[in-house]
Amino acid sequence: MRQRIAVVDDNGDNRLLLSAVLRSLYDIDEYADGPTALAAMQETAPDLILLDISMPIMDGPAVLKRIREDASLKGLPVVALTAHAMSGDKERFLGLGFDGYISKPIIDWDALTSLLGDLMG
Repeated sequence: MRQRIAVVDDNGDNRLLLSAVLRSLYDIDEYADGPTALAAMQETAPDLILLDISMPIMDGPAVLKRIREDASLKGLPVVALTAHAMSGDKERFLGLGFDGYISKPIIDWDALTSLLGDLMG
């Protein structure tokens, strides 16, 4: 059985690109906002979540907080997917409880797939 990744990003082009690159390796679920993703993950939990930081309705840190408070989801690895790529941003997001950090636009796809493999075993 293939592993499942949830891509949570309000930008449809970002979701499309990630899905196109990763779907040969993983099953991909795409969500345009945090509340929709949280509700859907109650039914079908992924093995890993790629979570955009800057989204309307509920931003990435707020979604992560809800994931960590949910007994059925709290152990899932969550990777911050963000255009916030200034000095100290990676450490800040890891400090919030994200398991990994990838800056957008994604340039090094090998680094992304390596990170995903490391986090999902």
